Amino acid sequence: MGKVFVSIGSNIDREKNIRAGIDALTKHFGELVLSPVYETEAIGFDGDPFYNLVAAFETELNPYQVNDALHQIEEDNGRDRSDPKFSSRTLDIDLLLYDDLIINDDKLQIPRDEIEKYAFVLKPLVDMIPDIKHPVTKTAYQSIWTSSDINKSNLMEVFL
Repeated sequence: MGKVFVSIGSNIDREKNIRAGIDALTKHFGELVLSPVYETEAIGFDGDPFYNLVAAFETELNPYQVNDALHQIEEDNGRDRSDPKFSSRTLDIDLLLYDDLIINDDKLQIPRDEIEKYAFVLKPLVDMIPDIKHPVTKTAYQSIWTSSDINKSNLMEVFL
């Protein structure tokens, strides 16, 4: 069984779509462990703020099958892949970690580089697995958070 961490985000009907994403992940993968939910400003475009969190689960699917399932869940919840990369979205679910695998090909990047770029990805991971080490840097997520110069000022925990 692989231990998987995915990021979940939405800035269109945020609460409804986050709940729908969590429900779909639960139906597909079973029991989830969820981080706190954070609100953050849209990055890279002018848009409504996002709700973001991280979910963890175990699966027998391989990383490519997990990624395909995540894309299907996004599409089932109104995700339009023809929109620009930085744009509003109903549901965005990204595969961040799969055990300690390192994959970087034309289909997958694990661990996802957003972990070290964006507070809305890193902070929920820190909340869940502060002492686990990043597969590439071999640095604990709490240490990455503490030493990182990423913008942490626009991150606010919310309660759904």
